[in-house]
Amino acid sequence: MKVIIKNDKQIEGVKRSCRLASQTLDYLTPFVKEGVSTQEINDLAHQFIIDHGARPASLGYMGFPKSVCTSLNEVVCHGIPSSEDILKKGDILNVDVTTILDGFYGDTSRMFLIEPVAKETKKLVVETKNATMKAIEALKPGQYLNHCVGRVIENYVKQFGYTSVRSLTGHGVGLEFHEDPSVFHFDLGFEDVLLRPGMILTVEPMINASDNYRVRTDADDGWTVRTVDGALSAQWEHSVLITKNGAEILTLS
Repeated sequence: MKVIIKNDKQIEGVKRSCRLASQTLDYLTPFVKEGVSTQEINDLAHQFIIDHGARPASLGYMGFPKSVCTSLNEVVCHGIPSSEDILKKGDILNVDVTTILDGFYGDTSRMFLIEPVAKETKKLVVETKNATMKAIEALKPGQYLNHCVGRVIENYVKQFGYTSVRSLTGHGVGLEFHEDPSVFHFDLGFEDVLLRPGMILTVEPMINASDNYRVRTDADDGWTVRTVDGALSAQWEHSVLITKNGAEILTLS
């Protein structure tokens, strides 16, 4: 494992890209509504990113065919935008944006609710966000990554009867799309990576509204990941810089 410690110049570049990724989600917000297709959301995001002098990192990455990921309801992650996926009342949608600006990567995702949404569905979305933020708040140099992220998230979500997906992780980010270390969102049961200032990583738990953390990938596209039991799943993602005193979220809008 080779964890890249970013220098000041690199950190500033990553910050700019992260800011654009977050701004892309801000721009999309009024368009994510009933009757809109996930393909339309993809096209809007693509044009916004291009218009700001950047490129969507997802497009063509390992063959991924679109510029953002749109994960609807029981889709955990890596959902492929489609003109056939029309948003309707009661849906929850995760839009995942990664930008490449001047060679630097910014990565973030956000949940959108197509109101009215059932109370229990909304609770899943809210508590997933709370779990994400609690993990980020725990990040400090000199601490072990698992103690701050995996343990915190698992202990938080289990009180609601939820589980954290185990087979998909967060990651280092900034100079590449995916860097070391892997960021697990469940308690590994041991000490893993010691956090150091200059590390940039994503915290992006995928939380299932059931006691089953297992997922499956659609065979027809090789990308779309779903809960095995059809339960809803929610995810929030931030790119986070480890500082001398704690952590700085680079993708807050």
